[in-house]
Amino acid sequence: MPAFRHVCVVAALFTGLIAAPPVTAGAAPAPPMYPQVGPGTHLLDHSAKLAGFVEPDWYEANIPFVDLPDKAIEDTYYYRWRTYKEALKYTGARDGWIVSEFLGPVGYSAPGGGIDAAAGHHIYEGRWLRDSRYLDDYIDYWLRGSGSKDKPATEELNPNTTDWAHEYSFWAADAVLARASVDGRRDFAVDRLPELRRQWAAWSPQFDDQLGLYWQVPVWDAMEYTASSYQSPDPYHGGAGFRPTLNAYQYGDAMAIASLLRLRGASGDRLLADRYEHDARSLQANQERYLWDSGGQFYKHVMRDDNPTRAKIGDREEIGFIPWYFHMAPPGDAAAWAQLRDPAGFAAPFGPATVERRSPWYLHGALQGCCHWSGPSWPYATSQTLTALANLLIDYPPQPYVGEEDFYDLLHGYALTQRKNGRPYVAEAHHPDEDRWLYDSPGHSEDYNHSSFNDLVLSGLLGIRPQQGDDVRISPLAPSTWDHFAAENVPYHGHNLTIAWDRGGQVYGHGAGLSVWVDGALVRRQPDLSPVDIPVPDGMPRKPARVVNDLANSAVASASYTWPGDKPSNAVDGQDFFLDVPSTRWTNYGSPNARDWLEVDLGAAISVSDVRISFYDDGGGVRTPDSYEVRYRKADGSWASLPRQVRTPQAPIRGRVNRITVQPPVHTDGLRILASRVDGGAVGITELGSWRAG
Repeated sequence: MPAFRHVCVVAALFTGLIAAPPVTAGAAPAPPMYPQVGPGTHLLDHSAKLAGFVEPDWYEANIPFVDLPDKAIEDTYYYRWRTYKEALKYTGARDGWIVSEFLGPVGYSAPGGGIDAAAGHHIYEGRWLRDSRYLDDYIDYWLRGSGSKDKPATEELNPNTTDWAHEYSFWAADAVLARASVDGRRDFAVDRLPELRRQWAAWSPQFDDQLGLYWQVPVWDAMEYTASSYQSPDPYHGGAGFRPTLNAYQYGDAMAIASLLRLRGASGDRLLADRYEHDARSLQANQERYLWDSGGQFYKHVMRDDNPTRAKIGDREEIGFIPWYFHMAPPGDAAAWAQLRDPAGFAAPFGPATVERRSPWYLHGALQGCCHWSGPSWPYATSQTLTALANLLIDYPPQPYVGEEDFYDLLHGYALTQRKNGRPYVAEAHHPDEDRWLYDSPGHSEDYNHSSFNDLVLSGLLGIRPQQGDDVRISPLAPSTWDHFAAENVPYHGHNLTIAWDRGGQVYGHGAGLSVWVDGALVRRQPDLSPVDIPVPDGMPRKPARVVNDLANSAVASASYTWPGDKPSNAVDGQDFFLDVPSTRWTNYGSPNARDWLEVDLGAAISVSDVRISFYDDGGGVRTPDSYEVRYRKADGSWASLPRQVRTPQAPIRGRVNRITVQPPVHTDGLRILASRVDGGAVGITELGSWRAG
């Protein structure tokens, strides 16, 4: 679809404005559409940080705001919240929200569009959002919903596993506990113990009793072509072996399950927790025995087949840093991190590389097309490496191989990697030495949600270290030369946490040094950035009521005219984003009609009380309407304006959700939207929903 800029539109949706129905006086206020932020600080100009963002109220209600002297990192931080919001897909009443990987659907995803390869990243990143409904639904999607159901055991969908939550390697329990450590809702995590234990146990067919380790095929680590698989008869689906990936994930999940069992404290839970911890320690010992290369000082892949001596491959792959992600690696193995800075190792201007440069497989086939993890810089792996590095620097004893400056340099480089034409952008994989994306397919790779970044800023750079108890550790890795930084109103254990470093006290005007506020009250001030533990008692997380969208992926949409590049069904697909590629909108651009409508047929009458419309506006040929009307189908088949409307806002505003509430509800099996512009130009809708309490 063209950008529509400087296009003269002749066809009008209506010959005149549609007057808004009168507002009913004294109508009961609708429940909030966004979570309430609650008491906090007001150090930063949030409007300036969100300049140009669609639906700024969503960000104001949900995200922690940061202020950083590094513009590249800060711009990427806010950009990555935009891409995360784009990835939130409402699947329907059964599963609710999921976090998608691609903006558009792919054929190997689970029902509703979920892919578990990056689900751990999604949960770590989304744990900092104030609205808990997204991750509540998403976690349950994988543990109890459609994502936990049977899948075909085929070569295209992983022949070794039989359910969607095991299509790819996935650190489920660790991520669920990490989420609970931020929002404080340990009861939610504990309640999922049966499913988390089942998820952990379902990897048992890939456990080798002789070695006491799990095996995995690189492609099902989401790594199609690797130095490991190239050394097998099948470079794409081959290379099955004992890897630092799944073994570390299973270690982390076993330790998380043990923690949750001890939190639950039911009869027998302590003994059961001890068993999980014993299994985790056994994995740790066996990984040291078989995967740690004492000569190369690195964790390496060991081929499963035709390898009677259990020899390690000669190549260091970036997956060798993963054990530190889960605090699995012992302190004595820290020498592995020297490879991060070694020009013959993983160091690269747009790195780290996914295999060391000295490997004969470095960039093998990588420039001929997707998807080769033989050297390209991969955000998925960079996220894991940076998380592991933060753990090493903050939680482990001092070591001489890497320091805080290395974390900052790598994070800064990671931010600069996420650019295209000078603007924030993330795709699938980047050239390690050149400023260009290698894997960036139009209509497929844009805003690729397959990694983390904001979690690295909050828990690493700014050092907000979530705890399972009633406190938080502040241990920043920010450069000692920085004069200021801030993270404001971070949702934490049902409270709002703000930290601000102001060396001279002039930037934020609240005193010199490091200051910490809880719910707007100053609780700590110190002159330096030395680590500190701050008591944060359990609060009551502000959980919005669950609501259901009856239109998403269930109503049949039609229109009197649709631009050929769009579809009416795009307006009820549960996705609300404002991109040209891929399209998720209906527009009437180019219509020959004097008026057009978008209509949804519900199949049966439902109760309509809360209609939400996101109008599409590309700044060119399709613009926000000046006025609109919502009609409902009456029992006799005729159409009438929805009665007793309360509108917020009263008239459409670009980039804002238009909400129409009706009390008492109207029962109907059809809705019709009509909108118009004064100049007769085209309009569009990126999402239409009818919400109710669920």
